Amino acid sequence: MPEILSSESLPADVFDVVVIGAGVVGCAMARRFALQGARTLVIEKSMDLLDGASKGNSAILHTGFDAPAPGSQEHGCLVDGYNEYRDIHAQLNLPLLECGALVLAWSDEEAERLHILRQNAHRNGVISAQIIDAKQVRRREPEVADSVLAALEIPGESIIDPWSAPYAYMLQALQNGASLARQCALIGGRFDGETWLLETSRGKLRSRLVINCAGLYGDHINRLLVGESDFGIRPRKGQFVVFDKSARPLLHSILLPVPTEITKGIVVCPTIFGNVLVGPTAEEQDSRSDARVDSRELQALVERAAQILPALSKHGVTATYAGIRPASEHKDYQIKWYQGQRYCCVGGIRSTGLSAALGIASRVHREYCDQGNRHTAPEKWIWPQVAGIAETAKRDWQEPGNDGIVCHCELVTRREINQALDGPLAPDTLAGLKRRTRAGMGRCQGFYCTAELCELAEERLSQSLAVARK
Repeated sequence: MPEILSSESLPADVFDVVVIGAGVVGCAMARRFALQGARTLVIEKSMDLLDGASKGNSAILHTGFDAPAPGSQEHGCLVDGYNEYRDIHAQLNLPLLECGALVLAWSDEEAERLHILRQNAHRNGVISAQIIDAKQVRRREPEVADSVLAALEIPGESIIDPWSAPYAYMLQALQNGASLARQCALIGGRFDGETWLLETSRGKLRSRLVINCAGLYGDHINRLLVGESDFGIRPRKGQFVVFDKSARPLLHSILLPVPTEITKGIVVCPTIFGNVLVGPTAEEQDSRSDARVDSRELQALVERAAQILPALSKHGVTATYAGIRPASEHKDYQIKWYQGQRYCCVGGIRSTGLSAALGIASRVHREYCDQGNRHTAPEKWIWPQVAGIAETAKRDWQEPGNDGIVCHCELVTRREINQALDGPLAPDTLAGLKRRTRAGMGRCQGFYCTAELCELAEERLSQSLAVARK
């Protein structure tokens, strides 16, 4: 059974692995080590999973066509993560919308750069990438603006659920022997040559290996534990606009711009939940927690989206949000083993972390085994099924005995909410409940259903609902 450690139950014995951070990379890391038989604990300073960088992204499963050259850490992890997700998603009931992508060129200069992008894609192993002309673009995407000149088509790019995937990874880790301690911030630690003694906000822990998956605070954790960091996090905010579901028929593919040295640019893409997403911006900032949105930036996103798909101007906006990417001064991921200290840092995992997470975990575990470490894996892995909340499959509201609909915008049933609240990886916050069910994320943004959500969640969440309503 899953083990969620209460505030009184931090064990005194030694773990094989302690993973710091329960974002998507930390969840994938816990899954990989637990499936291979390591006694694994994840510590997370927040009240719930995905409260950091992982909660705000574009939910694209990237092929790695535009990743740094083969041999880079990012490219290898992207390829492996992409392939593993496709291999396992059905066993975990995770969605996959295979819609493909078009990199659109709007000028002669951009059209020329498509040839370089195609060469890079082929170099990266994405040999299906091909250049198509304006007529072919319009046949595929009739609503794209007439000024488009050409596009690079990447058939393998896909859309997934940004929240269910890491929940599934953590749930599988728990059901195969891992443990999770939430509201457990790392305060300090020292290595005695054999094991780590970690000081946390909930007491002391011992582990033979520590893996730093702290995302936006990865460099801080490095300095806290080993006294140095080869990189510094440079927070990069990305703001997004979510258009109403009525806009979804306008779009069939992920529409990408020709990227620059700084950013992949503004994307227009479908979501797994039946909306159209536009973003992100790329704003350097000092704060690692300020995810506020700015009306001027959002308006610029809306205007740019209408330039790409003019018919979008007739559709309303459902929601806006911002994510903060843990970018660093380096273009590549910063995955480093500190030899002799049984410590691994997984840092600088930028916007491609959702796609690469499984590959990152496999890479770190492979290097762990190369160092002579082995555990006895379970005879048979447990494959839990996460709740299906994507529009690509049958939903609970279509099934009998669902106890009625609570969130009418997203068609979330009372049964789904109760199952999430009583499940093996139950949320501790109202935001966590929303990410597990979609309740409150629709057109009215919880105006009609929040009161009933709070009533259902009363005394079942650690977070005060008075705080959650703010």
